[in-house]
Amino acid sequence: MQLYQRVPTGFSSTLIRLPLFLLLFGVFSAMMLVPAIYGGVVRELETARAFLYSAILGISIFAMIGLAHAGRDPRHGALGPLMSLFSAFVFLPAILAVPFYEGLGTTTFLNAYVEMVSAITTTGATVFEDPERLNGALHLWRALVAWMGGLLMWIAASAILAPLNLGGFEVTARAEPGRTTSHDTSISAPQARVRITKVAAVLVPIYCALTLLLWVLLAVGGDAGLVAVIHAMSVLATSGISPVGGLTGAESGLTGEMVMFLFMLFALSRLTFSTDTATSDMGGLRADPEFRIGLALVIAVPVVLFARHFIGAVDVNAETDLIGAFRAFWGSAFTVMSFLTTTGFSSANWSDAQSWSGLATPGLLLMGLALIGGGVATTAGGVKLLRVFALYLNGLREMEKLVHPSSVGGGHVMGRRIQKGGAFIAWIFFMLFALTLAVITVALAATGVPFETGLVIAVAGLSTTGPLLDVATTTPISLIDLAGLAKGIFVAAMVLGRLEMLAIIALLTPDLWRG
Repeated sequence: MQLYQRVPTGFSSTLIRLPLFLLLFGVFSAMMLVPAIYGGVVRELETARAFLYSAILGISIFAMIGLAHAGRDPRHGALGPLMSLFSAFVFLPAILAVPFYEGLGTTTFLNAYVEMVSAITTTGATVFEDPERLNGALHLWRALVAWMGGLLMWIAASAILAPLNLGGFEVTARAEPGRTTSHDTSISAPQARVRITKVAAVLVPIYCALTLLLWVLLAVGGDAGLVAVIHAMSVLATSGISPVGGLTGAESGLTGEMVMFLFMLFALSRLTFSTDTATSDMGGLRADPEFRIGLALVIAVPVVLFARHFIGAVDVNAETDLIGAFRAFWGSAFTVMSFLTTTGFSSANWSDAQSWSGLATPGLLLMGLALIGGGVATTAGGVKLLRVFALYLNGLREMEKLVHPSSVGGGHVMGRRIQKGGAFIAWIFFMLFALTLAVITVALAATGVPFETGLVIAVAGLSTTGPLLDVATTTPISLIDLAGLAKGIFVAAMVLGRLEMLAIIALLTPDLWRG
């Protein structure tokens, strides 16, 4: 009996000591069995065989390396998990692309790698414009990788980024980005692994339960099983991946969109599903600035769009078409929520607003929403609502000082979330984001990409909103037509957008790696 009790403890201790990247490699290798089983059931045998062999090989390599690491503690301290997170977005997709490349058999490995980076960073951009080119198992693998990438960010936000005051937490923190609040950067790797394990034990069941619930609701609404599960995983991960080319090909219709809309609320604020970070210190969800700003945008922007389209409908004598008006408003509301959370699903009624009034909706609006992004420590990308709130409060304070130069600020209840210097750090991040956007756009232009196209690609990568490539311009942007160097630049943009520049800068700071 005593031996039975010791085995799990020793096994758990061994897993905790393993590098995070190696654990992720093992988990993703095991997940390859899912499309392998599905491919076998639906008789897509060649694809199933590619995933099965890759899974066996990956699990075997994980077991051998795990045995070699048994009893060893990783050398790196607090930034070790952050480096593993960076490696997961850069190097792990090369492994995940192997079964995809072998299963498809009609593309280059570079295209498969770009597809996997797009998935694991929850960007959702695809090299293959025609969804029929990929079979069900390959679509399932793309969605599954994105779903795991979203879960990884859920866990990493609380267990890795929050202690280092990164990922948006620098706005509310008392320490500098990349440093702990106590200025102790010598946190041991085992302590970091224990923290990751505890956070995962809490968040994994929530993430899985929400995905399962949405899957069931979409299936009840009329979607086919594969379509329902992929759309459910894509909404929770904010990846926007679809096996039928978007919601226009879904069978759940308006009911399915309404259900998705409710589940997208989880990308507006961490407080919608967890209270494990410093953002939950005051007031709960009702007083959360991110959630309130997100709802304000979701209400205000569709109203403005509807008013614009209503004026256009008056010009064509269509203002009395109430059904068309409702579809136009709902299409705007859903699409605004989708792109604000960087999911990227366009409502099936999004085109109805244009046909109702005869006016096209500018893609620049969707690009702006994607750049704003969702909440801190969620699967959404972009600048993040908390940083926007910090800049908003700072702007109000500066205008107040113009009227009352001797006034004392900082007494606002919601403003107490923002620490001294938080707005300054948010502004630094915004400038870094804008500079990175400019550099990537210029780099793409240097490869022969037109300026407008390069700008959209840069925004899609940095905001992790891949579907922008299809809706931001009059004609969809084809990634497969880009040169190899341009695809590499897009990969860099997606990684930078997912991990953020402040985290990359923290990794480049030498003194944080000592000890």
